Amino acid sequence: MGDWWQRNILEPGKLPLLLALGAFVLTFVITRVVTRLIRAGKGPFGNVEAGGVHIHHVVPGVVLTVVGGFAAVAGGRHGFGSALAAVVFGIGAGLVLDEFALILHLDDVYWSEAGRKSVEVVVITAALVGLVLAGFTPFGVDNVSQDELQDRTNVIATVGGNFLFSLLALAKGKARLAIFGVIVPLIALIGAVRLARPGSFWARRFYARRPRARARSRLRAYHHDRRWSGPTRTLQNWIAGRPDPPRL
Repeated sequence: MGDWWQRNILEPGKLPLLLALGAFVLTFVITRVVTRLIRAGKGPFGNVEAGGVHIHHVVPGVVLTVVGGFAAVAGGRHGFGSALAAVVFGIGAGLVLDEFALILHLDDVYWSEAGRKSVEVVVITAALVGLVLAGFTPFGVDNVSQDELQDRTNVIATVGGNFLFSLLALAKGKARLAIFGVIVPLIALIGAVRLARPGSFWARRFYARRPRARARSRLRAYHHDRRWSGPTRTLQNWIAGRPDPPRL
């Protein structure tokens, strides 16, 4: 375990990524705590306004992300400057992605049902970066031996095949499996071989004249959503707070 930690986490090239991930997660947690306190009217915190305009925290987040990104490019991968740039970038990314839903909808949906997208994006981002830190590389290149790496044909075939699995999973309406499948190809393969979700591109294109396949797809999606929607909603409420009821 110690050797694995030293090799995959504490090696100099990955230290900035570890710092960025830590800053990203910590910023998201602190931001959610503060916004929930503001929402509840507790504590010394309040919304930031300038000239009657509510300044969302995505604004300083964009500034910090840009500063941290350019500083990282200019400072290289080693030294104190690189570490500082990684922390600044992680803080900025945490602030930005905490309001991902606002950017997506161009509306203040932070406490609405649509605002849950921000939590999903933050969790997925943290998980993907964690997988990279753990030693995984996109499209399964980490599973290719040194001899195979010398052969470009093998590398191209590996990347192309795993990319195809992710693309098929995405076409079948399994976006999360497709995203994680970029890092862990087996996950994308599972999404690629299973039934497509109703309404997905694959279902519209290939199930149009297959009523049994359409029925099986709808039934499987119904059981899946019924099984996981409750725990997922509970977890999201615990992390981000319960959304406001829809306006009538």
